[in-house]
Amino acid sequence: MDASAPGRRFLELVNRAETLRAVGAFDGLSAKLVEEAGGEVVYVSGSAVSTSVHGKPDVGLTTMTEMVDRARNVVEAVDVPVFCDADTGYGNALNVRRTVERFERAGVAAIHLEDQRFPKRCGHFEGKRVVPREEMVRKLRAAVDARDDLAIVARTDAAAVTGLDDAIDRARAYADAGADVLFVEAPESRADLERVGDELGDVPLLANMVEGGRTPLVHADELSSMGFDVALYPTTGQKAAAKALREVYGEIFERGTQVGVLDRLVTWEERNEITGLASIRELEARYAGDDA
Repeated sequence: MDASAPGRRFLELVNRAETLRAVGAFDGLSAKLVEEAGGEVVYVSGSAVSTSVHGKPDVGLTTMTEMVDRARNVVEAVDVPVFCDADTGYGNALNVRRTVERFERAGVAAIHLEDQRFPKRCGHFEGKRVVPREEMVRKLRAAVDARDDLAIVARTDAAAVTGLDDAIDRARAYADAGADVLFVEAPESRADLERVGDELGDVPLLANMVEGGRTPLVHADELSSMGFDVALYPTTGQKAAAKALREVYGEIFERGTQVGVLDRLVTWEERNEITGLASIRELEARYAGDDA
């Protein structure tokens, strides 16, 4: 495939018969591990970046430049397309244009834009508010006009605010505005997921599988049968990493040594393999000479 067209590569994966599993990463290392596990795309969640950069919840504190910087790091770490959370676009339609341009220059394949009011918050938190449908349509048109290759995923948070009927109507309007993929956030039951699939299944659809969130966790194959083309797992890996860090750090402070948790760590050799030390050594031998 043409590596210079990551958006096209992303949409080719979305449009296959098999549901694409988009697993979330939050830095270069976690992105490499997603790819190593078989990930055909890496997702960068705004919630995960807020957690890893600030140690804060997903309540609109992360800026566009912080997200783009983290996305660029992930793009440079992997060979697969990178799909990124772009929140509300960080302002009005003009801000959305700049957001699209910045993510595209960073090499990102796709972003999703949502119709929340600022300050936005995690799609499974209480207290969300949404902008008028027409405002979001204008922002999506600005995004489509500004892009070269970038795929645009339109997310609506209306289901938890104004109801599923409005969310489906909004999603249809967002498809008409040029969105490539639709993302109805926080359906609360299998029946809700099935309805989204039935009413919007002529357009590529994404389902967000968040542990502890409003939406039931459904197997990717079942999501496919419901009409969903992408299954998103935004923060599963980060939650696993946080639990492991808590346990390992606790062991060191309680026991005074890490010996009791060595079986929970990658080895020295495994870490070097993940980070590509051998290829760096080859480059050193080629270019550095006696300075290596």
